[in-house]
Amino acid sequence: MNLIIRIIVTAVLVFGIAHFLPGVQVAGPYTAMVVAVVLGLLNIFIKPIMVLLTLPFTIVTLGLFLLVVNALIILLCTKIVGGFTVDTFWVAMFFSIILSLSQSIIYSIIGDK
Repeated sequence: MNLIIRIIVTAVLVFGIAHFLPGVQVAGPYTAMVVAVVLGLLNIFIKPIMVLLTLPFTIVTLGLFLLVVNALIILLCTKIVGGFTVDTFWVAMFFSIILSLSQSIIYSIIGDK
């Protein structure tokens, strides 16, 4: 049940952020749900590999390179999911920051760990 709530929250946030952030387009609520699932899968399987491969950059930049990794995950998601587009790398980085902060706030409110 916890997983379903997390997917729904992420889908709502993706759909909402796409309406307010220029450069991000989501075709509809179904597409936002697919984006949420794909982002979850990419964060589980691909992101740890990317973090491991970019560990020296992450250490040198004191962790700020993880923002780049998050933006690359968003851009990879745009290649996988049709109907979800992000115009540039910088928009993807800003989108990932807003999404992460929003998820943290919502999960602290609903009590999800």
